Amino acid sequence: MTSDPVSDYLTRVRNAVKAGHRVVEVPASNLKKEITKILFDQGYILSYKFEDDNGPQGTIKIALKYDKLTKDPVIKKIQRISKPGLRKYSGSSEMPRILNGLGIAIVSTSAGVMTGKQAANQNVGGEVLCYVY
Repeated sequence: MTSDPVSDYLTRVRNAVKAGHRVVEVPASNLKKEITKILFDQGYILSYKFEDDNGPQGTIKIALKYDKLTKDPVIKKIQRISKPGLRKYSGSSEMPRILNGLGIAIVSTSAGVMTGKQAANQNVGGEVLCYVY
């Protein structure tokens, strides 16, 4: 049992990328599933699969994405922002820009989990979960 499941998820993905693994398995939750869908939609991972056979919540299998020529990982950095000890919130007008628009901020809003750009477009603020670039 971890005190911060989202941080555990991000750390597992980060470690798998650094080790050069193709697939990483993560315990599932609804929030982690939404983060995984956003990473897939934004092109940071190759594919994902939700498996319900292991445990009460199941697992998420994530196929990591690498550059075809240089074999460099697509995810250069994945960083937790809002922690259980210090929550970070942002309004719709002051959503963070990551690498001048090249990266994404994943935000948990009242309208669901989405990227910072989508939150700004829908004029909703929320908790900034992590930065990915």
